[in-house]
Amino acid sequence: MSDNIQLNAEPREDSGKGASRRLRHTGMVPAIIYGGDKAPISIMLKHNDFFHALEKEAIYTQLIDLNLGKKKEVVVLRDLQRHPFKQKIMHADFFRIDNKKPIHVTIPVHTLNADDCAGVKIDGGMLSLMMSEIEVICLPKDIPEYLEIDVAELHLGETIHLSQIKMPKGVEIVALTHDEDGDHDLGVVSVLKTRAEVVSDEAPEAPAQQDDAAAEGDSEDS
Repeated sequence: MSDNIQLNAEPREDSGKGASRRLRHTGMVPAIIYGGDKAPISIMLKHNDFFHALEKEAIYTQLIDLNLGKKKEVVVLRDLQRHPFKQKIMHADFFRIDNKKPIHVTIPVHTLNADDCAGVKIDGGMLSLMMSEIEVICLPKDIPEYLEIDVAELHLGETIHLSQIKMPKGVEIVALTHDEDGDHDLGVVSVLKTRAEVVSDEAPEAPAQQDDAAAEGDSEDS
């Protein structure tokens, strides 16, 4: 059995805004499969099943077996349109996979040992994640579910950059593939001073105010 995420769908004949609106009223989500050497296919998915499948982080990056009756399309989720304020999926785009061709995928970032981070636990700083996801390029079989960064030894004022992330075999960060000068080697996670520390550093010195008050008292006595 495939380790890919499983989704069931049905082909649809009608297209256009009116047809899509009618589908949504019946509890279905209009969608499309495109890419590769085949023609695009208009499909529909059961809204509630699809909505619950989207609760799992992996569906946004991992390969999906889209089952269309007896046929199957191996795809990735490329685009998703949600209703602006309702818990409702409006449309989805799925991109066909060619197992022999590298693909660009945006992967979420997870921090490891955040509770034991030296910069937080010892130095009293605050962990700041500057990138929650990173675009990578790799073959479909090598797509990681997420990128993990160990922050246990990260101290106050230090930053882990893209080039310092330990990448799975066969996976490259897109921003670094043509970055000869290091201009795109951006920071991903760092430890910053807490707000309380910043305010404390910038606060005026109390003794100076006391000296002024003492000087005024001396003036009055004279």
